[in-house]
Amino acid sequence: MANPIVKPLSDDDERIAKLIVDSAFKVHKTLGAGLFENVYEPCFCHELQKHGLSYERQVIVPLVYDGIKFSEGFRLDVLVEKRIICEIKSVDKLDNVHLAQLLTYLKLTENRLGFLINFNVNLIKNGIRRVIL
Repeated sequence: MANPIVKPLSDDDERIAKLIVDSAFKVHKTLGAGLFENVYEPCFCHELQKHGLSYERQVIVPLVYDGIKFSEGFRLDVLVEKRIICEIKSVDKLDNVHLAQLLTYLKLTENRLGFLINFNVNLIKNGIRRVIL
């Protein structure tokens, strides 16, 4: 079976995506690897703000089960411009569970673009994974 064709992102989404990657590069270049996620997140958000992007940190995504909306749910790291999810990691390597987490957040929020950003790498280009639904 052929893979479904993914609808291209808007030019604005692509512009924002580039600024997200630039922000991650700047933080990694300045701080390096080996710190905790809670150190990288505010610095990353500061860089986003310097680029003129709006963001929300630690956004609660409610859990809906059996038609009931529970206040307990998920907490995504950073939501950029109310439409691009960034999950910040500082791990030895990104695993399938990290991808599954991002995919779940994208589906629950009905957003299309997300980034897994692992700052615990020698080269940040190896720590960024872009995901499009």
